[in-house]
Amino acid sequence: MATPAPSTRDRIVSAASKLFYSEGIRAVSVDAVAEKAGITKRTLYYHFDSKDDLIAAYLDMRDQPNLVLFKRWFAETEGDIADKVRGVFFNLALSARHPRWKGCGFLRTSAELANMPGHPAMKIGAAHKRRVEDWFNSVFEEAKLGAHSRMLARQTILLLDGSFAVVLLHRDPSYMETAGEAAHALIRAGAMHP
Repeated sequence: MATPAPSTRDRIVSAASKLFYSEGIRAVSVDAVAEKAGITKRTLYYHFDSKDDLIAAYLDMRDQPNLVLFKRWFAETEGDIADKVRGVFFNLALSARHPRWKGCGFLRTSAELANMPGHPAMKIGAAHKRRVEDWFNSVFEEAKLGAHSRMLARQTILLLDGSFAVVLLHRDPSYMETAGEAAHALIRAGAMHP
């Protein structure tokens, strides 16, 4: 049975995703997205009211797949909870070694839109980061880390996002591994004093 062809809207978001991630949201024109999607600019504007709506759709499309990937890496890593969280960082470091890796699309977009805090993409990015933090919190609560769970989740997301930024600057994924070791130590310390 043949898989159905993606909808025009999905083709547009897919084209935008590739271009925005590789070149940045400000560097990519609506014309370039339409061309990559194989449609006219008019068709693009039939599906999206503005480039801002398209940017928001791009980030929205990345939300669940990113979280699913983190959960998979966590589940596939052997060991205790500290080992599993470190595994997320180590898998991110492996990804960062790929030549096409450009960092976190949410953070890069927020940097480009820093002067527009009410932009729909900023809200989507903030919601995504909150979901990742909430997932870490639920993992830590499930591991019975007690009152430290929320603080550990916040510290972990800070290490995660900080490592995205530093790796992007230095092009050295070992910073992500170092952040994973720091998360590992924090979680181990939290487990000893729940």
